[in-house]
Amino acid sequence: YPVILDLSEVRALVVGDGRVGAHKAAGLAAAGANVTVVAPEVSDHLDRDRVVAVVERPFVVEDLDEVRVVVTATGHHDVDHAVAAAARRRGIWVNAADQPDDCDFILPAIARSGRVSVSVSTDGASPALAGRLRDRCAEHLGPEVAAAAETLAADRRRVHARGASTDRVAWSARVSALLDGPTERDHLE
Repeated sequence: YPVILDLSEVRALVVGDGRVGAHKAAGLAAAGANVTVVAPEVSDHLDRDRVVAVVERPFVVEDLDEVRVVVTATGHHDVDHAVAAAARRRGIWVNAADQPDDCDFILPAIARSGRVSVSVSTDGASPALAGRLRDRCAEHLGPEVAAAAETLAADRRRVHARGASTDRVAWSARVSALLDGPTERDHLE
């Protein structure tokens, strides 16, 4: 069931910090999460400036205290399975890299331009295919798309400030005007 989560200030845990773990930590941090990384040894892949804390030791169950989202990416099936099982027992959503059976959610391939995010998922079947399709979508996410999102957000705020419903706005025409150039129908009702 695809959703976009607001991870602003959400405590997230990444177990493992190789190339995959570092990538997952960066993605969570980019989404606004407060990320802690736990790994016996910290690699050069991890951007320490993007995470809240780095704990250099093996995972212990107490690492899950006050955490809402877990990603485990140690590269060791048994360790990732144990982390996932511990998180699930606490009702914490978990993603185990390359182990769909240990996942409560699948991380899609994401392309961003400002507030606009496009995500592609193959339900874990082929991350490479999802990545390729994401790259194709990203070709259409230039700076004009980010600017359009900001303009439309301001338009929505003005409509709400007037006490009106955004349901009555011809958004399709407005989006077309912003992305394709103005037309006669470029107006807010």
